[in-house]
Amino acid sequence: MKILLMEDDPVLGDIIADYLEQHYRVDRVFDSAEAQQFIDRQRYDLFIFDINVPGKSGIELIEELRSFNDTTPAIIITAYEDTAHLKAGFDAGAHDYIRKPFELEELRLRIEKSKILFGIEQENPVKIDEARIYYPKSHTLRTDTETIQLKPKEAQILEYFIAHAGRLISQEELVQNLWEFEQLPSDATVRSYIRNLREYIGAEKIVTQRGMGYRYE
Repeated sequence: MKILLMEDDPVLGDIIADYLEQHYRVDRVFDSAEAQQFIDRQRYDLFIFDINVPGKSGIELIEELRSFNDTTPAIIITAYEDTAHLKAGFDAGAHDYIRKPFELEELRLRIEKSKILFGIEQENPVKIDEARIYYPKSHTLRTDTETIQLKPKEAQILEYFIAHAGRLISQEELVQNLWEFEQLPSDATVRSYIRNLREYIGAEKIVTQRGMGYRYE
């Protein structure tokens, strides 16, 4: 699980980040401008934003992200006691909050609740290599910088290769197992799917043995 933490208090931010890094992957930023730079470069499973930070507040940043259809779950950290700021946070698109001062374990419980609520890591991901992870349930391939949505047939082919890793698989075998008889693809169509997968996971992962088939390494 990858979290973006925005907290401008250097001491509190370090304490929170050090604790969370025992359980999750965490990037820590100090203000909304820096947060936006990180968000532009990579995908996160959860945002934890303090309200009061330099520049745009945590609430304003969430509202802006939602306007661009970023649906990443968000927990707001607040020192405010009034409900007006909480309402503003929820209206902006946050799904949970935690009030300062708080126990670190409480924050972790809220994170774990978020994982269940939004189905984060509720499937068994497949590690393609050090840079890529495949999520079969959602047919997505994730790296540190992007998320690739595979087409249904691309996902089926990749999953077939993964299930038979190291074995030579003929094109005929792929077609017989993954296509209905009345929907048999052309050779060019199969090669096109294979070419796309190589672009996604690296050409070296799918080796062609000319005249015989493919082998997933």
